[in-house]
Amino acid sequence: MSYLVTSALIIFRKDFKVELRTRENITTILPFSIVIAFIFNFTFDPSPQLMATIGPGIIWVAFIFSGTLGINRLFLTEREIGTLEALNIAPIPKESIFLGKFLGILILLLSIQSLLIPVFLVLYNLNLFELRYISITVCATIGFSAVGTLFSAIAVSTKAREIMLPVLFLPVILPIVIASVAATQKIFTTEGWHSLLPWLQLIIFFDFLYLVLCSILFESVIEE
Repeated sequence: MSYLVTSALIIFRKDFKVELRTRENITTILPFSIVIAFIFNFTFDPSPQLMATIGPGIIWVAFIFSGTLGINRLFLTEREIGTLEALNIAPIPKESIFLGKFLGILILLLSIQSLLIPVFLVLYNLNLFELRYISITVCATIGFSAVGTLFSAIAVSTKAREIMLPVLFLPVILPIVIASVAATQKIFTTEGWHSLLPWLQLIIFFDFLYLVLCSILFESVIEE
């Protein structure tokens, strides 16, 4: 177990250092997310009553599109320079590759989410600086990243990976998206935790399900 975790952390640390040095992913994804949020600002008058109803949908649409863009690039660099084959034949558990890549995309997506919070505050007066929204975001992004890691490994070997990934990814992740939108809406319409807890529990259930299934299936996918 310690060898699995150590190998995963090495892979994660490598990806993290590369991203810090190049900032290739975050400088691509963040402007794209801001543009999506900015476009919605011209379609309606962002009154408090209206934003309580449609605001959660805007938040998660921006996150889904930007997240899909980030996940699509997860294995792309390794594929282009040949390190994907090196990882595949390396004497490490395949679960380590999955866990390392999962942690990398998780941190990237959470960073994008945190940077978008001030954007939604300025454009739509949506105050997302609170524990309930942070809890929803972290839990949803875990499931998002688990499924994305698996399907990114599948799509990177196809010629039409830009199309293949959303086609595979979005239907599977739909339960978490629906639960996240519903839970976020409860933040703007009710007080306290009691109303959003069932949705949060549903997200956590799918997180566990996706993590287990994707880690099991990843070995057969990466060896193809």
